Amino acid sequence: MCFPGKKRRASFVALSATVLLALCCELLSPWPHAPRAAAAAPETSAHEINADGSSHFGPVHAAGLNWLHLSSRHGDLPVPGTSTQQTGCIVADLDKDGINDFVLSFRQVAPALVWYRRNNAKNKWDRYVIDNEFLTVEAGGAVLDIDGDGYPDLVFGADWQGGDVWWWRNPGPPYDPNKSWERHLIKHGGAHQHHDQIFGDFKGTGKPQLAFWNQGAKKLFLADIPPDPRHAGTWPMTEIFSGPAGEGRGWYAEGVAAIDIDGDGTIDLLAGNYWFKHVKGNEFKPIKIADFGGRIAAGKLIKGAKYPQVVINSGDGVGPLKWYDCKGDPQNPADWIGHDLAGRDVIHGHSLQIADIDGDGNLDIFAAEMAKWTESKKEPDNPNAKAWIFFGDGKGHFRKEEFAAGIGFHEARVADLTGDGRMDILDKPYNWDAPRVDVWMQQPAGK
Repeated sequence: MCFPGKKRRASFVALSATVLLALCCELLSPWPHAPRAAAAAPETSAHEINADGSSHFGPVHAAGLNWLHLSSRHGDLPVPGTSTQQTGCIVADLDKDGINDFVLSFRQVAPALVWYRRNNAKNKWDRYVIDNEFLTVEAGGAVLDIDGDGYPDLVFGADWQGGDVWWWRNPGPPYDPNKSWERHLIKHGGAHQHHDQIFGDFKGTGKPQLAFWNQGAKKLFLADIPPDPRHAGTWPMTEIFSGPAGEGRGWYAEGVAAIDIDGDGTIDLLAGNYWFKHVKGNEFKPIKIADFGGRIAAGKLIKGAKYPQVVINSGDGVGPLKWYDCKGDPQNPADWIGHDLAGRDVIHGHSLQIADIDGDGNLDIFAAEMAKWTESKKEPDNPNAKAWIFFGDGKGHFRKEEFAAGIGFHEARVADLTGDGRMDILDKPYNWDAPRVDVWMQQPAGK
């Protein structure tokens, strides 16, 4: 994420009013069992982290589940680096040991990328440098074995200060924690800022393509992987969309996801407030899902539904948090019906994930707000920033639970980070209390 100063100042009046409204909107209520079309019920807080959420570590009970809260602030994880502007965060099993690792990206100072490699034997994470140079890396990131050697590689793009998109070749073992990976170009020059990337076989060719936003151009691009990517230079790419994508009170169009929306067996691209139906070749039809865009995710929130449901959070701006269900033809925008989740506007909701967090077989929704985004001041922009889990019952009902308050969430991830089969929560703020990284490891019931 990136906020050029002139845009940042313009939003403060609107944001301050929204923050005051948000602080008055938190109510307590039991599980609603309401009809699907009704607004989500007020939250039930099982939150036992202290008021600001920043200094309570170790065992905690939040959103009705037990967690072990670890943080670099508490000395439980290595400090990410010295940058106070932390951008991307992605999860992947980079060393192929069967346990997920995670990668953080930075701008402002080197290093550009660091890898937290899980060491289960010592029950900790070891910090490896992937790129020791200074780059102005933007939020986003994608993972794929690009060169076909069996090891996942990484993609990130430059922020408002640069026109490049890069990929890093995973060298495979043995890994040197101080040796940078090979960096290659995907896009060089042109319009700046590349917030969000994703791989998928969106053209149905049997080979994945890379989709990415170029906010400076206000365009969405699709790039084909060259036959020999290590020696190919930049990749061939095609503009597949141009224009607004529901940013509204946000900074710019953002957000990407991939799922088969219409059930035709082909993975579809979701971006901003659209899904894109492949027509032929490099031609795609944009179909509007919502009036606003931002972070976007999709999954079968309703078991047995003909089509998956889509969730959209506010991203780099202020807006509603809603899930959308198709009641007819997924290519007809009028057939996408929205349902409110938060009960209020979400302030810089830059975290959104769909996963079965409690292990009951039904998909849940994790969403969170940023606490700070303005670089020119020390105090938080949104000191009472919230994070929630919306527990689903597989029928379109959601129980809203507060997970944390007063913590800066940016690009948070829900994944099994220890290999125990339980979903954990990974968070690194953008510039709130940075440099910092936190992990909530889900514990068995009663522990």
